[in-house]
Amino acid sequence: MEPSVREPLVRKTSSSYRTFPESAGKRLDKEYLRSLHNERLYLAVFAAVLGNFSFGFALVYPSPVIPALEADPNPALRLDKYTASWFGSVFMLGAAAGGLSTMFLNDRLGRKLSIMFSALPSAVGYVLLASAQGMGMLLLGRVLTGYAGGVTSAAIPVYISEISHPGVRGMLGACPQIMAVLGSLVLYALGKYQWLVLDWRWLAVAGEVPVLAMIILLCFMPNSPRFLLSRGKDDEALRSLCWLRGKDTDYGREYEQIKDSVRKQCRRISCAEIKDPFMYKPILIAVGMRFLQQLSGVTCVLVYLQSIFKKTSVILKPEYDAALVGLVRLFSVAIAAVSMDKAGRKILLFVSAGVMLVSNLTMGLYTHFVPASQNGTIANKTLVSSASLPAEPTNYITLIPLLATMFFIMGYAMGWGPITWLLMSEILPLKARGVASGLCVVMSWLTAFTLTQLFLHVVVAFGLEVPFLFFAVICAGNILFTGCCVPETKGRSLEQIEAFFRTGRRSFMR
Repeated sequence: MEPSVREPLVRKTSSSYRTFPESAGKRLDKEYLRSLHNERLYLAVFAAVLGNFSFGFALVYPSPVIPALEADPNPALRLDKYTASWFGSVFMLGAAAGGLSTMFLNDRLGRKLSIMFSALPSAVGYVLLASAQGMGMLLLGRVLTGYAGGVTSAAIPVYISEISHPGVRGMLGACPQIMAVLGSLVLYALGKYQWLVLDWRWLAVAGEVPVLAMIILLCFMPNSPRFLLSRGKDDEALRSLCWLRGKDTDYGREYEQIKDSVRKQCRRISCAEIKDPFMYKPILIAVGMRFLQQLSGVTCVLVYLQSIFKKTSVILKPEYDAALVGLVRLFSVAIAAVSMDKAGRKILLFVSAGVMLVSNLTMGLYTHFVPASQNGTIANKTLVSSASLPAEPTNYITLIPLLATMFFIMGYAMGWGPITWLLMSEILPLKARGVASGLCVVMSWLTAFTLTQLFLHVVVAFGLEVPFLFFAVICAGNILFTGCCVPETKGRSLEQIEAFFRTGRRSFMR
């Protein structure tokens, strides 16, 4: 006999981790999603992703600052090539340390308080940068702002996924990337355009503004209902979900599903449980995606973008290159945000990896086959000292590396950028979500730091085509990894996603 509409649906879903029946369950889900009031949910997400805005601002802070410090009259602050490289890359070491600490902060303080905690090192870091009197203060300021970025990178996606519902979780999951790109664009605007130009100290002061706004807004936002339930705060969790969904909605049904899921995972994860496929499979998928994301070369391209354009003789004024790339990133992430909940995660990952593959392959073949006068050994060295040899574009063939780079950034921002962060927060089991998300961030930033440090040495020794052909091979591997390992999570609750890994059911993950 067919069960009645309401009670059995909840009982069936929560007790056995099965998906809803195809007929009444889907209809009930759609009716429930249409009844929700998302205004407060959007406000909570906005408050949280201000941390990503600050992260994007701090990440590209060296772009306008390094040229200024290289010409600084104070010898204690003047940068040479060696100190400039560390000023730019030490941020990633701080981010890795932040991700490592979030492995504990996420589960001890909770998602919201972890995000708020990041404001402390961020604020102190900007103060050190703004008042720096020597190299030590500059590097420590970069490490602290990087540490804050690592904390927010691990905590914000988890917070957003746990307070969102399936109808908008994909769109909201792209918001951290959008805000990080906006933060970068604002930094470029404040640092480069003459009518807004600020010197490097005032740029650090400007970085305090989103940090302060984030702290104030988050004071009024609820914590994650799932985290509150895991701490035995049932009443507070119910109030949090009510605030996020609206009092006149059937949020009680969703609350019971979440509560039942949390109850099954109330204990801390043990070493023996790591051997359970329910635990290690989603963790390996999330960590693998973060590793492959960085190996695809995106950080190297963004960090050395102007030098790459200089080496390939691209017809592009230096003051416009970063802003142009930022606009392409913003446009592409917006496309991903709109289409993620409609097209699905996997199709965007396939398209993203395919576009990056073609772009990297094009760059590798271009730098290998163009005339030696443009891509000889001496020209390769312009990546180390891009000002030493002037660019001499001779024809429109130099548009090839420009277009290839723009398509690479577009492809990354449409899929492997935002979706990797979203899937990390979606597929990780609740019991291990805090620790595993921190592990993903550590893997990501250590890989990024290693690649950015090795990139210049490889280019000088073997030529620019070698790293780009390597990135192309990795992107081909990304396609295979997506097809073999990554589940489709579009339109599924976090409890349903856990059911996939617990029971092996694949009906809703295809």
